[in-house]
Amino acid sequence: MTRTRAKNTNEYGLKRSRMDQCMQSGKLPFDLLQKVLKKYSIIDPTVIVGPKIGEDAAVIDPGKESKHYWVMTSDPITFTTDEIGYYGVVVNLNDIATRGATPKYFLATLLFPEKDSDRTRIHKVFHQIHNACRRFKVSFVGGHTEITPCLERVILSGHMIGKVNKRDLVRTSGARSGDVLLLIKGVCIEGTSIIAREKEKELRLRGFSASFIKRAKSFIFDPGIDVLQATQIACRHATIHSMHDPTEGGLINGIVEMAIASEKEIEVDLEKVFIYEEAKILCREFGLNPLGTIASGSLLLTCSPKDFPALQKVFQRTPIPIRVIGRVKRGRAKAFAMEGKRKKELKPLPRDEILKIYKNPKGSRNQGA
Repeated sequence: MTRTRAKNTNEYGLKRSRMDQCMQSGKLPFDLLQKVLKKYSIIDPTVIVGPKIGEDAAVIDPGKESKHYWVMTSDPITFTTDEIGYYGVVVNLNDIATRGATPKYFLATLLFPEKDSDRTRIHKVFHQIHNACRRFKVSFVGGHTEITPCLERVILSGHMIGKVNKRDLVRTSGARSGDVLLLIKGVCIEGTSIIAREKEKELRLRGFSASFIKRAKSFIFDPGIDVLQATQIACRHATIHSMHDPTEGGLINGIVEMAIASEKEIEVDLEKVFIYEEAKILCREFGLNPLGTIASGSLLLTCSPKDFPALQKVFQRTPIPIRVIGRVKRGRAKAFAMEGKRKKELKPLPRDEILKIYKNPKGSRNQGA
């Protein structure tokens, strides 16, 4: 007997309602992402870590004879075109690094808009990829490039492959009850650079100095959107249970993703979060919450409280800031912001704050710099 599909559902069993209409820019809502990953993923026994919220890189076991796992990730660059080659390498590299792994091979799909792409532009992007790969000792091994109609800007979708000793693998889901939650570097590093690069002319008209704009643009390199050095230092000097680099949705979404992946409750004191002064100024200027703004360059990790003093000591010998911002507890897979003895649940942001600079070109009133 053939089952008849209900008139109010489509071929995927979804109700024909507002939830099935066109969606806004940004990552998929967590509930939708969980459903499609659960329904459509195909896993075989060699997959050690598969698709899951918060787990940004897959881990594959090549066999018992190997001492290493292969670690693989994919990430696009859609918010910015300036230095897109560098961004593309680094955001993929970060997903490998937070597994405790060494990035090895990079591939890129490059889609150039038909309306304004010339040979110089193509050389420029490839040059950026080349320089980034050389800087981080990664081999650029392939991909796909084309001129594409109907695009407004260059799109780069990267793929990074790395490897890790089997005993050194770190998962986002590895957070343990009693762990401290650490933030290495500050937040809104990537967001600061994007705002300064995308809104440079507007910032000049608003009276921002050339030196301030230059400094903010350079955040991509200093303090830098990569977390490779920070992950390597941390893994060398302590037993790290969980690592995650927050990206879209900023620190807030990054912490929520850790809680979901580890199925633990995470409490965070947002007052302890380090926000760079340039980030504060630019986010205030455009009405953005820096805690919800794209955050590549920041690193979240958990470890036993007894391991923190050793980590703090070694990081104090570097220019990289480190601080305890929360703790991991038994409980629901949720994150909470602590306000004294009270706590408020942190909900995942549906859209990254950085999108406001494209939708609201005038921003807010000038605060000066």
